[in-house]
Amino acid sequence: MNRNTGMSAGQIIGTMNGLQVMGLDIAKHVFQLHTVDMGTGEIVNVQIKRAKVLEYFVNKPHRLIAMEACGGAHHWARELTALGHSVRLLHAKIVRPFVSGNKTDATDARAIWLAVQQPGVKFVGIKTAAQQATLTLHRQRELLMKMRTMQTNALRGLLYEFGATFAQGRKALFKDVERALEDLSTQLPQMVRDSLREQVGRIKEMGETMLAIEKRLALQLKADPHMQRIAQIPGVGLLTATAAIATMGEASAFKSGREFCAWLGLVPSQTGTGGKVRLGGISKRGDTYVRTLLIHGARSVLAHTKEPSPWLEQIKERRPANVVIVAQAAKMARTIWAVTAKEQSYQWGFQSVRPSATMQAA
Repeated sequence: MNRNTGMSAGQIIGTMNGLQVMGLDIAKHVFQLHTVDMGTGEIVNVQIKRAKVLEYFVNKPHRLIAMEACGGAHHWARELTALGHSVRLLHAKIVRPFVSGNKTDATDARAIWLAVQQPGVKFVGIKTAAQQATLTLHRQRELLMKMRTMQTNALRGLLYEFGATFAQGRKALFKDVERALEDLSTQLPQMVRDSLREQVGRIKEMGETMLAIEKRLALQLKADPHMQRIAQIPGVGLLTATAAIATMGEASAFKSGREFCAWLGLVPSQTGTGGKVRLGGISKRGDTYVRTLLIHGARSVLAHTKEPSPWLEQIKERRPANVVIVAQAAKMARTIWAVTAKEQSYQWGFQSVRPSATMQAA
């Protein structure tokens, strides 16, 4: 659920005129702080109890506090920002190269302190409580969907051992499962049939809970203008609209739609040496959940659109189906960023024009 702000650590520290940097390694009970006093040069390593974290920072002058973007990081980032400090979240892959020696809390805090000061470092955007709440609903629904699939497959497998088969789909299963249980009354004891009926009830209950979560997401969609705008894009439905906005946060965090697309892992991976650059498949380095929703939405566009765009028709003629789906998903991601960043409604067939050199110079 992380996003790239496109700002370098060197730029931020430079504009703060020597603002003291602190590396904070958060944990469940004890936090580790690493910093260097800019006046005396003293290296400071402090352990802070969880209940005393805000008390420690409340009277401190304006600081730049860096943390690893892990569980609870967004919460503490919001709390420390409210105290007047500047907070930067770093991806774990950026911090890992600076961990030297044995892995301890003190070593991790020092690695965070070192990593945030490197030039060209990309930061993780701090999510609001509302954005995290939306993603919480998505995570609950995703977990229920996995559990429902597991329970459904297990029920089919258990009944198949006794010769019962069903057509594809949950509707066919629910329609015929009671008949199958009655037919197996001579083979299965009553207590086993009752247990299997309870399993069918659990599967149905999970489906009802998923529908309830989707209704809550629909209410958020109606209340958020950004979600409403991108919901007009072909292939973007309720789940994609709410998840994309909650995951993206502020569109201004990305320089362009291509950067947002790259953050989602929908651009080709690159390998190069000796001046030769080779492009591979999509990198898949971003948010897996949002990328999956976009892929499914793109597949729906290709299968059900009545008026495909000329661009889509041309690429379908020369590339395989899966490549076309990914290309459509990438285009949808760029459109989502453009519509959100410019706060404009979606327009079918809109052609963006790159500013000329004279306009850029002016």
